[in-house]
Amino acid sequence: MKNARDIWDHVESKQQAFIALADTVWGTPETCYMEARSAAAHEAALREQGFTVTTNVAGMPTAVIGEAGQGGPVIAILGEFDALPGLSQEAGVATHTPIQTGANGHGCGHNLLGSGSMLAATAIKDWLAASKLAGRVRYYGCPAEEGGGAKAFMVKAGLFDDVDIAISWHPGIFANVTRRSSLANTRVDFTFTGQAAHAASAPHLGRSALDAVELTSVGCNYLREHIPADSRLHYAYLDAGGIAPNVVQASAKVRYSVRSRTVDEMIDLVQRVTKVAEGAAMMTGTSVQTEIISSVANMIPNLPLENAMQDALEELGAPLFSAADEAFARQIQQSLTDQHIAFDYTRHGMAPETGRALGDFLIPREIEAPRAGVASTDVADVTWVVPTVQLDGANFAIGTPFHSWQLVAQGKSEAAHKGMVHAAKVMAATAQRLFIDQELRAEAKAALEAIAGRSRYRSALPDGALPPIAAMSQ
Repeated sequence: MKNARDIWDHVESKQQAFIALADTVWGTPETCYMEARSAAAHEAALREQGFTVTTNVAGMPTAVIGEAGQGGPVIAILGEFDALPGLSQEAGVATHTPIQTGANGHGCGHNLLGSGSMLAATAIKDWLAASKLAGRVRYYGCPAEEGGGAKAFMVKAGLFDDVDIAISWHPGIFANVTRRSSLANTRVDFTFTGQAAHAASAPHLGRSALDAVELTSVGCNYLREHIPADSRLHYAYLDAGGIAPNVVQASAKVRYSVRSRTVDEMIDLVQRVTKVAEGAAMMTGTSVQTEIISSVANMIPNLPLENAMQDALEELGAPLFSAADEAFARQIQQSLTDQHIAFDYTRHGMAPETGRALGDFLIPREIEAPRAGVASTDVADVTWVVPTVQLDGANFAIGTPFHSWQLVAQGKSEAAHKGMVHAAKVMAATAQRLFIDQELRAEAKAALEAIAGRSRYRSALPDGALPPIAAMSQ
């Protein structure tokens, strides 16, 4: 395997095993820190492909690392496999058809993400061995991206200290190099404790924890007027205190997701939200316990790596889809609106089109999508300490919203598989160049040090924080 075309051919020769892995993970959708079957499938695949495997890393039973090669630079390829709650959906069905009401589903394509990353890592492993080149490729099977922030715990545990370059991808709509930033994000739980009482005969003896949660929501709604425009506050009730309205609720629990452009801004906003919760406790005569569940940084871009990956993407070209792929994508689009479809174009800096169902083209290099992003990811913590580059894949019908049943419905489709293999080829070719090109690795490290680096990395996780495996099961 002397060049990128040889790497592409090798990826194709290995693809069926990893398509099967992606479908296996899709069939066992497990939410963050609960991905025991998916992690076991990834561990078995790594061992079968000849990697040296480490499990239970950073105290996380569902985290797994596979390494191959000797000496030289270390290139990490990042994978994920966690699902989302409440998104159960039949594969290949273009109407909302849950397999089991309320069950989990792969609404962000992470079944493809980990499998595609391991496919790329396997191709590089074989290329290193065939080339007799010094270097190590390391696959990181990372759990709990959806709200658990596992990579932030892995960074804090030093698991990236010896890594030279990190490469990742995310299933998506158009194949393109990820150049947008992300928001720093903390998930914080507020648990209120009050006093139960008969709600009719002795309400004055009760102290409602549910009232405290609702007052927290009221206070945060007023707070929204006085925070940066690109900050975000979201919440979910974890415990509403029971189902009996004639009992004053003695306990209640709410989880807030707090996002801002930088870690410092986010920490400030978390403190303000915490004061709102403390005020709600004072107003209701309850007590409140605060617990940080996860916290991730904002993304740091790396222009030399972005350009190198763009070169690999353009050399490979756009993914190829069949008429059957197009037909199913059009069925999915029938459940969407024109606004959904237009959004996918505008967020990538393009004018909306009609008539296309799949991203069967490459976005011209001269089109610059907005750099500012409003989502969050724990890949961001890696970008602070290791030069990192990420690809968006072309896997789903244009307009498909993430975290939706429509995306789950496409998770085992031929188009999804083709986009995954295409992404693996781009990642493998990028890694191949980086192993060979010492100057490019140096440029990438210099670009990181100019704006970030470990000395300037500030984890928002409290000292001594451990992965909240028990908390995530609630």
